[in-house]
Amino acid sequence: MLDNALRTVLLQAARSPGVRTVVERAPGSRAVVRRFVPGTGSEHAVEASRDLLAGGVRVTVDHLGEDTTDRARADAVRDAYTALLGRLADAGLTADGAVEVSVKLSAVGQALGPDGPAVATAAAHAICEAAAAAGTTVTLDMEDHTTTDATLETLRTLRADFPWVGAVLQAYLRRTEGDCRDLATAGSRVRLCKGAYDEPASVAFQDKHEVDRSYVRCLTVLMAGPGYPMVATHDPRLIDIAGALAVRHGRGQGGYEFQMLYGVRPDEQRRLAATGETVRVYLPYGQDWYGYFMRRLAERPANVGFFLRSLMTRG
Repeated sequence: MLDNALRTVLLQAARSPGVRTVVERAPGSRAVVRRFVPGTGSEHAVEASRDLLAGGVRVTVDHLGEDTTDRARADAVRDAYTALLGRLADAGLTADGAVEVSVKLSAVGQALGPDGPAVATAAAHAICEAAAAAGTTVTLDMEDHTTTDATLETLRTLRADFPWVGAVLQAYLRRTEGDCRDLATAGSRVRLCKGAYDEPASVAFQDKHEVDRSYVRCLTVLMAGPGYPMVATHDPRLIDIAGALAVRHGRGQGGYEFQMLYGVRPDEQRRLAATGETVRVYLPYGQDWYGYFMRRLAERPANVGFFLRSLMTRG
């Protein structure tokens, strides 16, 4: 109960300009943030991607930003993605999808009023074109539940030209098992995560055990289908369950992948890769790191203690 209350407070703080100012100005905060976000520029994303590939894992890069309400800013994020894909390709990092990108549609215009979904879809199409030229793929990130239908509609539109576009589904939403059934089709790439937004009980499971049970039900659907499941979790028990489900449904290594966040359980990432599993690390970069960072704190209370101790030490 206490963990749930802390999670709610942190997720609310993720949208607070006042708290953001305090965190950004705290002595040493940027040094702590680098545990989860390697830098603010595309050069940092390229360098970190190269290091991760050398360690035996694959990468999906996220240019941080969301809830964009300015068209010029949305266009700038689109252009940042296309430029990043060019830099990654020039560095020889994108072959066979080794490094791909993840895109939040709210960062490229989804929230720009009635025309927002069309603006975001056009921007995502341009990013997919750049990814195709670089020899890699794109995954559409999922955000809070109010955007789910619009995001899935954009996914359907993009897959007409780019059938490899990946989707993200969040197990804590009550609707997700049904969405998994809809998307568990041949050639469909689906990342299943637990979910990291503050959602009401009417649409999302609130109890951790309920979320875990939903995750297993959803993953069972994906593993049984002909698509490509992307198992986004750091939970050792769910990792073991994923392996058992893969065996049950005749999936060999390479028929699915594990995904984990940059800076979270890196030893486990390398261990899984060493056993022959495909592991992909979600690598965020950019100036708008605050909301992403606060959600990482909300996921595990231990992260809050780490952050506060580090600030006191560095301060």
